Amino acid sequence: MQMARQISFLTRSLLVLLALLCWNNMAAAQQPQEKRVALVIGNGAYAKSPLATTANDAGLVAQNLQAAGFDVIGARDLDADSLRKTFRDFMQKVEVDPANTVAMVYLAGYGVQLAGENYFIPVDATINRDTDIPIEGLRISDYTRELASVPLKASIFVLDAAREQPFVEGGNPIASGLALVDPQPNMLIAFNAAPGTVAPTEPGPYGTYAQALAEMIRTGGLTLPEVFDRVRLRVSENTKGGQIPWDAQKIQVQFTFFDRAPDAPPVQGAPDQVAAIRDRPMRDLGAQEAFTAALTRDTMQGYEDFLVAYPRDPLSKRVRAILAARREAITWRRTYLADTPDAYWSYLRRYPHGPHAWDARRRLSILSAALEPPPTFEMIDYDLPPPPPDEYVYVDRPVFYFGDPEFDFAPPPPPPVFFLPPPPPDFVVLPPPFAPVGLFILPQPVFVPVPVYVSAPAYVAPPQNNIIFNIIHNTTIINNTINVAPPVPNNITTAAISGKTGAAPLVSKSLRIKAEAINKDPSLIPANTLVNTKAITSTKQVFPVSRASTATTTNPPPQTDIKQGTAVQQGGTGTKTGTQSQQETVIQPGTRQLETIQQGTKQQETTQQGNKQQETTKPSDHALPTNLPPNGKGNEASKGGTSPVLGKPSGTQAPTNPALQEHEKALQDRKGASDHALPTNLPPIGKGNEASKGGTSPVLGKPSGTQAPTNPALQEHEKALQDRKGAS
Repeated sequence: MQMARQISFLTRSLLVLLALLCWNNMAAAQQPQEKRVALVIGNGAYAKSPLATTANDAGLVAQNLQAAGFDVIGARDLDADSLRKTFRDFMQKVEVDPANTVAMVYLAGYGVQLAGENYFIPVDATINRDTDIPIEGLRISDYTRELASVPLKASIFVLDAAREQPFVEGGNPIASGLALVDPQPNMLIAFNAAPGTVAPTEPGPYGTYAQALAEMIRTGGLTLPEVFDRVRLRVSENTKGGQIPWDAQKIQVQFTFFDRAPDAPPVQGAPDQVAAIRDRPMRDLGAQEAFTAALTRDTMQGYEDFLVAYPRDPLSKRVRAILAARREAITWRRTYLADTPDAYWSYLRRYPHGPHAWDARRRLSILSAALEPPPTFEMIDYDLPPPPPDEYVYVDRPVFYFGDPEFDFAPPPPPPVFFLPPPPPDFVVLPPPFAPVGLFILPQPVFVPVPVYVSAPAYVAPPQNNIIFNIIHNTTIINNTINVAPPVPNNITTAAISGKTGAAPLVSKSLRIKAEAINKDPSLIPANTLVNTKAITSTKQVFPVSRASTATTTNPPPQTDIKQGTAVQQGGTGTKTGTQSQQETVIQPGTRQLETIQQGTKQQETTQQGNKQQETTKPSDHALPTNLPPNGKGNEASKGGTSPVLGKPSGTQAPTNPALQEHEKALQDRKGASDHALPTNLPPIGKGNEASKGGTSPVLGKPSGTQAPTNPALQEHEKALQDRKGAS
């Protein structure tokens, strides 16, 4: 009897546990999935002063957001109309299920501030005076307010645009960098440089801020504040203190880009350890640790605490400059929010020659107030002490850059490991991206696989048509997918825009419509696309030596040495810029695309000769690359200087291409080692006419008797080889 009761008790217990388990599973199944949507724009094709890294930066950030489960709309080099329409298309996606959606915007290009507002500059902007900015630029607050008006789970707005502007040459001067702003509710807003300061000019292939952001996005288990705190430390480290990013947030929910598996290796610099050290009194820390703690806090109080604890330390001069920039930015922000004559007079009393002095005068003029205050004027209460005299030397200048040699700052120490672990060895130096395959398409970086113990949270809804998200731990499949040629060479724009771009983020609906119109009428190509001969990919790799570069490696992932004359799908049509000793090669997407679109009847006859030739061009894996050298230019690298195909100085390395290695080995077996490695999809030397002998061509896979599409670049390349080595 007692045994029966025990069995009955065990049975009831098992039933209860089973019911609880089923209930938990049902609750998990009913829990709404988190939808992630992102808009990523990289503008670099500015007529006045093109930017070398911004399109690549956008491609790098977009790729890592794809890995984190974001449905990414990506584009490069957009004019004002395209920017507005693309943002509208993005908002339509965001509004589908806002309560379960996390939205992110990343804009890379030129940004300027005017009278308390920030503006993102389209590539077609014509700005010569300060009064042109509101007309030609896109006011950021309009878009942050629109994003905040949707009841999203969370939103992130990143502006990688604080650079020395080349536009305003007449009229009244404007303040440098971006203006400090308050984030909208449930939003994080971030700048690549502190308010009022600018980032240094970078030759590429990637900007320091974008690379640091991509690194921290893919670090599993970090909350949003931790991601941007680490970005600040990494950028400061890699620029030797010349650039200090900024962010502010009002997000209430917990958000992580990636989760970390329970059996993952221990984390260096665990969040609780960092928080405990960061919040300790500065006097209890060493000077170097205290400096890193102040930089992590990034508050007025934190920097002031450092100066109280270490007033004579070599780092104190640098901290005073950081404090000066932040005090002036806060003072101007509170002046702008008050928007009264007394407020603008108060600012001019504190900063008579400050960066926003002309902004204050503009507003006084608009308010019909005198430039000089009346005798009865009283200063407004800023709730902030006035600047000490030694701060004016930093802020009273047209461009504020923390790395200005005039300041003669002591270099900052590398952050302690518990604050900032070294970067992964394969993320220290990144090779240049693959060439863009069409108008508006972002360049595709060589994908670095995410560690196996890191993955997107289980509750994230898998985005559609996202190759990277599905195989984030497999670099081979992803990079083979990225490095593909468009299926129809003479229709590159439509092919690219229609989505046949490997793993590239899709462009917006409005851009697809625009691309189709351009394909019908090439005269509609934006003018700056053709001007952009040096704005997409600069491959002069200049990287600050980080702590990890000496401890691990300074080289990219395993690569194959590029010999003179080598052509692989890594660059594009190139042009030399700069001095002879500092030449860089950059991709000319506009020129290449214009040539592609404007081939005219000749190419149409080649590719439209009926079903027989359509079968010839059908296998996309044999389509010729879009970035072959210009006619007659295939071997300029042998003359010295920069390779016009790869856009890389001679002697640098490109990502390993197994097909290229296999092809070179086959050449060596037949003819000995060749000095001129061929593109992966060129026929082997001496085998170009095998189709005429019957059978199937081993390269093109064509029935005998068919005719391959004419390719002048291929003919010129073979002719150049014959001239040097004799006809094969």
